[in-house]
Amino acid sequence: MTKQLKILAAFVTVFLVAYFLPLANPKISAAILEAFKLLQWYARNHVLACVLPALFIAGGIMTFLSQASVMRYLGPKSNKLAAYAVASVAGTVLAVCSCSVLPMFAGIYKLGAGLGPASAFLYSGPAINILAIFLTARVLGFDIGLWRALGAIGFASLVGLGMAGLYRREERVKAEAAMLMPDPPAPRRRLWQNAMLLGCMIAFLVFSDWFNPGDAIIKRTNGTAIRGVVLQEMHDEVMIQVQESVGAIRAGERLTLPKNEIVAIQEAHSWVMDVYHLRWYIAGLMGLAVVVMSWQWVDREEFGTWMHNTWDFTKLLIPLLFGGVFVVGFISALLPDRQIGQLVGDNSLRANFVASLVGALFYFATLTEVPITQALMEHGMAKGPALALLLAGPALSLPNMLVLIKVMGVKKTAAFSLLIVVMATITGMLFGHFR
Repeated sequence: MTKQLKILAAFVTVFLVAYFLPLANPKISAAILEAFKLLQWYARNHVLACVLPALFIAGGIMTFLSQASVMRYLGPKSNKLAAYAVASVAGTVLAVCSCSVLPMFAGIYKLGAGLGPASAFLYSGPAINILAIFLTARVLGFDIGLWRALGAIGFASLVGLGMAGLYRREERVKAEAAMLMPDPPAPRRRLWQNAMLLGCMIAFLVFSDWFNPGDAIIKRTNGTAIRGVVLQEMHDEVMIQVQESVGAIRAGERLTLPKNEIVAIQEAHSWVMDVYHLRWYIAGLMGLAVVVMSWQWVDREEFGTWMHNTWDFTKLLIPLLFGGVFVVGFISALLPDRQIGQLVGDNSLRANFVASLVGALFYFATLTEVPITQALMEHGMAKGPALALLLAGPALSLPNMLVLIKVMGVKKTAAFSLLIVVMATITGMLFGHFR
């Protein structure tokens, strides 16, 4: 009955929005257009390169990893130090956005991983990103970069320990139930074979979604050149964050330029960009290795189970991710940077909380949080709230929360989100006080 009520509530919500939405209002019409632009950018840049490989990995985790092995290393009764270390390191290696980490989190959580280690993994994947931390230090200052690095590493364990503490009784019941389970059947492959298969899939994900920092010089048909960061590239437009003032265009502003007004986009040279240009060759090699190993080691029945598990995750996650990204695009258009910057212009509790909450709700693709924070600082954001946003933003988003509700329920999702927002707020206030 509860499921049917949720479906009815969804239908009623869609009906009320469609019935009352004031489409004649120019701001609402513009916000709808911006929402579709963000959704198009998400589809063009993240679904095929990141979300889809993550779904196959999640299906592989459910198929190839035994529940006993997950419980041994990440379960409620596993060695705490080892469990949190494994979860944090795994997340660091992936370095994906808050949405792309969800399928893998769902996979290990459903196999019985303890809520604490699973939550640490869920935070560390998007938050402990080495390239993003270095970019933060270079663009926003060494002090913010250092505090972001220390805060993100500490948050992974603290969030995990907090979730485990809040739901310790439930975790104890889960551990006792696991002890009563019969011994799993003998594995079809050796451990190193499963590790190689999943490792190559993860390597495919890492390189197919390799970061493009976006630093570039945009040369226009009118003869001007703008130095900036490419935030979004749609089918016929490019959105950039201006890095250096040019005439009436000020640093920190965002511009949306039609592609027919752009002569060339000259990117900055770095080893990151060198790998970026080779990413599909490396990802293709990893994909070929997965195909060969699957052909040799996976029988037809197990392959069917893998595809079935992948499809189950797809049905669960994709509608919520697309809907969440659309809503974030709509809300973002109604809250311009200047207006947000005015709310977070000091180091008060309110300013840091607002920054943490904005970071928690809005969707930030990998590395885009840095130029967005830079723009907000140009519009008056203080350093404390800037750090709070950087600590809460990459790990949470509205699409992320919608999926987490499906995976672990409303209460656990609220607790996970609240822990991050509160810790980010406190850390931002401490940083702002000492600065």
